[in-house]
Amino acid sequence: MRSGRRAGVTSESDEGELVRRVGGGDRLAFQALYRAYFPRLARFLDRMTRNVPLLEEVINDTMLVVWQKAASYDGSSKVSTWIFGIAYRQALKALRGLDEPQESGPESAGEAWHEPEHAFASLQLQRGVGRALDALPLEQRVVVCLTYYHGMAYQEIAEAMECPVNTVKTRMFHARQRLKDMLSVHMEEIR
Repeated sequence: MRSGRRAGVTSESDEGELVRRVGGGDRLAFQALYRAYFPRLARFLDRMTRNVPLLEEVINDTMLVVWQKAASYDGSSKVSTWIFGIAYRQALKALRGLDEPQESGPESAGEAWHEPEHAFASLQLQRGVGRALDALPLEQRVVVCLTYYHGMAYQEIAEAMECPVNTVKTRMFHARQRLKDMLSVHMEEIR
């Protein structure tokens, strides 16, 4: 299975066909689209919201908009760009309505080496990267996550965020600089 393929949806044209069918009221097509996008949106929105109940609410709000607006999808962008753009705007709206600061959830160690010191070092690095990403301004964090975790090109990110490509490039430049600085400090602390 190619890395760009998701269970039940095999290509951009398949996704486009699903959206067309959803626009016609096909509930089974909507279920397939929802299943294909839920894990991708969850990974993306986790870094934005840092709140599982809010994340699920934003995904549901996003998919409700997809259901309601599918008939107006014109194919001028990739389906993924269209859906991630909706998710981004829904998350911004949800975050504006919050009164409380968001905390990062515990991060798992993933697959670490078998020796305890390697497992601990790996966990420290993952947490350091997570804290560094969380410390980025929202727009920079979104650009980094869409680029590195979702493989989106700058043009796609610009469409999703409704901003010029040069703005995306500038946000990435500043994000990389901040991450470099924060991670170098983190690496000095664990030595």
